[in-house]
Amino acid sequence: MIKLQDVSVIRQGRPTLDNVSFEINKGEQWAIIGPNGAGKSTMLSLFATTTLPSKGDVFIMGHKVGTIEVSKLREHMGYVTAHHQLDWPMTARDIVLTAFTNTLETPMRWVASSEQLAIANAQLEKFGLTQVADTTWRGLSQGELGRCFLARAALTKPSLLLLDEPAAGLDLAAREQVLDLISELRIEDPELTSVMITHHLEELPSTTTHAALMAHGKIVAQGSAEVILTSENLSETFGIPINVNYSHGRWSTRSGK
Repeated sequence: MIKLQDVSVIRQGRPTLDNVSFEINKGEQWAIIGPNGAGKSTMLSLFATTTLPSKGDVFIMGHKVGTIEVSKLREHMGYVTAHHQLDWPMTARDIVLTAFTNTLETPMRWVASSEQLAIANAQLEKFGLTQVADTTWRGLSQGELGRCFLARAALTKPSLLLLDEPAAGLDLAAREQVLDLISELRIEDPELTSVMITHHLEELPSTTTHAALMAHGKIVAQGSAEVILTSENLSETFGIPINVNYSHGRWSTRSGK
């Protein structure tokens, strides 16, 4: 599904990604973890085709980026981020409907068909958002907004789901709702491939299969999540003692001091 070959991204004369090679196969659920400035967001933007490499090659769903219209690739992607910047007073329903236009905001003069409205309303119900369907995004809680973006990303049954800190800023209940929904998407479609970036192991859904640890623009460890997400590896990646606990399919951390 995704392959990076000797990829570097240079910004302001400095590599935010430094000669990275990486591969993700269909059906795998990856977590990319590391401290601020490690290169996680740059990596995800390569997967989303919003950033091009300064060096090396990026392949998405078997196509080399730069040899195919990115709009064709994005038709098969879902993208969720807590950092979407919305300017217009869009409602929860409007946000979900933009899955059909593959835009962050409703295009001018675009009107949803009755069939599209029915599909969006069904998606709102599935994600527990029917009661706030006509509420503008400023009136939504962080949890409701997070579920809106997840509902939008899942609407068109993507092959690749990209998750940029989808639980960031959520309270405990809202976080667990979002993580349960992510797990349900994998259960519904075992071939769905997903990549999540986060700082916190507590934000990983139970369906996570693989993990990569990043520091200073490089991948320092990658493989099976249960093998990679250890106290030793996390302590080395973050540069401080960290104890990792794994129980009932979920991870947690605390200071190793």
